[in-house]
Amino acid sequence: MMNCYKTAATVGDHMFFSLFKSRTINRRLPNTKPFLSRSQSQAAESSSEASPGQHTADKPRLRAIDLARKVRQEKARTRTEQTEPPVSAMQQRVMELKRFSLQLQNVHPNVLAKHLHKNLLYQDKDVVIINKPYGVPVREDSGVTSITSVLPVLSKMLDGLKVKNDSNLLPCLSLEKDSTGVLLLARSEAAAENILDLSRNNQLERRYWVITVGVPVPSEGLIDIPIIEREVSSPQPHFKMTLSPLYRMNEAGEKLTKVRGHRQAHPAVTKYRVLDSSYGCSLVELQALTGVKHQMRVHMAYALGCPILGDHKYSHWSKLAPQKLPEGVLKKLGLEQTKSRHLPLHLHARHLVLPGHSGSDVSTSCPLPKYFIKTLNRLRLTFPEDKNNK
Repeated sequence: MMNCYKTAATVGDHMFFSLFKSRTINRRLPNTKPFLSRSQSQAAESSSEASPGQHTADKPRLRAIDLARKVRQEKARTRTEQTEPPVSAMQQRVMELKRFSLQLQNVHPNVLAKHLHKNLLYQDKDVVIINKPYGVPVREDSGVTSITSVLPVLSKMLDGLKVKNDSNLLPCLSLEKDSTGVLLLARSEAAAENILDLSRNNQLERRYWVITVGVPVPSEGLIDIPIIEREVSSPQPHFKMTLSPLYRMNEAGEKLTKVRGHRQAHPAVTKYRVLDSSYGCSLVELQALTGVKHQMRVHMAYALGCPILGDHKYSHWSKLAPQKLPEGVLKKLGLEQTKSRHLPLHLHARHLVLPGHSGSDVSTSCPLPKYFIKTLNRLRLTFPEDKNNK
């Protein structure tokens, strides 16, 4: 009897202690879930599955597009805080000129070859006509990629990279480094010799477009004045081509007197025609009937007094300095005189006619470079085609 009583008391003590312990734990851990039976836990799970959006509604999940937008806003805020001084309109204009005129200088030969191939003007079995970019010399020049150096690569591109070819492209009629436009290449020595014969007999027609500072008077004519190379005595001694006239005006200014020609002077003949004039500048078409070095530049600057825009060599005789421009022209070009040195030479080989080739004449026109078009627009100079369409 006593043993049964002790046993019951012991069981009672254990039950009381367990109840007290569970209450103590629940009191210390208020977030602790109470003990649930199996049926109660299943009911709780089903109720949580029935409303899954309750927790996400409190804190929405960040989408990728929102994260990207947030990153862009942070970057924009950082740039705003570290803002550099604003670029002036003149600085933008100088950067524009550099971008248009210097983009293909000192590039890898393959890059230049791809550019020439992309802008090909004409090709057949005998000749290839390409669009020469600004600032790239035709023949080898120290430190600069030339047209001649990339002709083997260009030849493979024209015939197919997988085709074995032994043909070489030969430049026939050269262009100055700072001029642009039509450049004629021969596929063989025989074709090159034929082209040179046509050129010597004035049967090859090449027309150039230039923008001049000044308006030539008369508006159309023929300049027939020999040219000679002379040394210029100045703090920076240098050589320039200049006029060596056969006639001089007498002291009274009444008539021309013939003088003895210099033995080292070269006959030079240039035909010109003004296409349009505006703001003291002109768009002029030129034809060089002879092939003297810098012939068109010298005739325009010293014979007509209208140097080509961007011709920093022949805008002065006694010094080497950037071209000096009138205030009105500088304003239209968006430049100051201190920045005129960034103006490229506006001399473009516009049109070529190769007579009697492959049974008919080959006539090719070359698009104007971007900087040339920008200058035309700023000076309000119009194309002949534009005038015909009006």
